[in-house]
Amino acid sequence: PLPGPPMDDPFAEYLRPDERERYRYPQVRVIPPGGPYFKWPWERVYKVSVATQTINMALDLEDPTANQGGRVLEAVTKDQLNVGLKGQIRYRVSERHLYAYLFGVKNPVVHVMGYFISILRERIANFSAPATETGQLNAMAGEGSEMTGVSINDLRKNLRDLNELMDRECLSSAARYGIILDASLITEIDAPPEVESAMAAINTAHNQVSSDISLAQATADQKIVQSKRAVEIETLKAQAEVEPLLALAEQLRALKASGRDALNAYLRNVRLGLYRQAERVILEVEQ
Repeated sequence: PLPGPPMDDPFAEYLRPDERERYRYPQVRVIPPGGPYFKWPWERVYKVSVATQTINMALDLEDPTANQGGRVLEAVTKDQLNVGLKGQIRYRVSERHLYAYLFGVKNPVVHVMGYFISILRERIANFSAPATETGQLNAMAGEGSEMTGVSINDLRKNLRDLNELMDRECLSSAARYGIILDASLITEIDAPPEVESAMAAINTAHNQVSSDISLAQATADQKIVQSKRAVEIETLKAQAEVEPLLALAEQLRALKASGRDALNAYLRNVRLGLYRQAERVILEVEQ
């Protein structure tokens, strides 16, 4: 270890306050590749690979036969459904935390795998899909039901969010075990075979309900738009019919205000226009 007290670790912010003192390890001197280097007889050299490695998340390093031979990791969802998880974990040794990696625990990879799996199972058991418009419509359609769990379809649709959540939750692994989890790649979430057929029927029913609701909304929106346009058209027609009458009334009002002679002149001009258009004029003579 380097002389002096342990340095503050920026990764400590991802630990709980009561864990920061526990995982406060000293710094060690890291010698990069190259050389030649010489050591004293009482010194000991540890060679560590800092390359990024990939491992199956279901692999149990202490018992290779567990989890179906390291192929499927089992978990339980919020609605008590057993699911099988498949995927990989990318990790690398943190050069800043070599003391924790070499001397903190006996087998840091086993510990960090157990840490990851425990968090993953806890998140699967409490996962809630983000609220969407479709989800709200489905909730309205199924109002009064007693189902409080989360569908496996929600987990499948939100694999990206689940992977990002696991990346955030495992940021403290460097300070704990000296290993940085670069990424969790959950690729498949499978239900038991006996559940798949029932889920297919449920999915078909949900899709049909969503389709009917969307179609009803589209039809209602179309009728509303058509009604608005019809009202606008009738309003414009009424305005077009009223405006000439208003203009004529304004002209008559102006003529009346100008005196009787102006009104008589206006009537004479109107008669002349009518006479010009007429083919025959019948004049009634009083005897």
